[in-house]
Amino acid sequence: MTEKKTKRAIVSIAAGLAVCVTLAACGGADEPEEPRVTATQQCDDTLSPAAVRALETNLGATKFDHGPKGGLDRVAAQLTDDYEAGGRRSPARKLCQVGAAGARGRIDITFSRYDDSELFEDARPVGLYPYLLGREAMAGPETAYLFVECASPQLQGSQKRPARIDGRLRVSEIKLPDTPPIREANLTVLHSVTLAVVKKLGCENNAGLPDKPVFRPRPD
Repeated sequence: MTEKKTKRAIVSIAAGLAVCVTLAACGGADEPEEPRVTATQQCDDTLSPAAVRALETNLGATKFDHGPKGGLDRVAAQLTDDYEAGGRRSPARKLCQVGAAGARGRIDITFSRYDDSELFEDARPVGLYPYLLGREAMAGPETAYLFVECASPQLQGSQKRPARIDGRLRVSEIKLPDTPPIREANLTVLHSVTLAVVKKLGCENNAGLPDKPVFRPRPD
């Protein structure tokens, strides 16, 4: 290589390194870090303002990992198919999974058809407390349940045989204290997502769920 070509090559390399420094690690400007999302964007945007605050409180975060979309439509279609297929129970259908960004803590919310034998009624499992909401509701620091009955024009025969649907929320990877605010926060999140499901299914009177729940412990 001639001396002139060698000098041109050195100049070209130096210019390339300068560009790399400017763009922060050569190409970093073209590949920005994936932005985190807020609580309002979780679970197909089904969370009410109160549920957003509850989720942030219990997971101790304001930013969350991206979760898959389409859970609300998918679960509504699956529950409809499950009802038409008959039987008393169905597999759990996951609507959403919420993970705190850069930290431990995850919440999973699923829905299924239930049988009356699955109701807690007078039973009081350790760590769960009954509330007057829906047909039956139970909540604790790690789990929440919400049972409803749905009669809907979208579910043929449900006027005489309502669809029994239960939502379940599970907290994992973190240990939350067993206090009324914590368990009611879990139930707040579950209520909001369940309300979106029953509205999607066209359940009459929103399956008995209020738009803004007032949590009253069920008396023994």
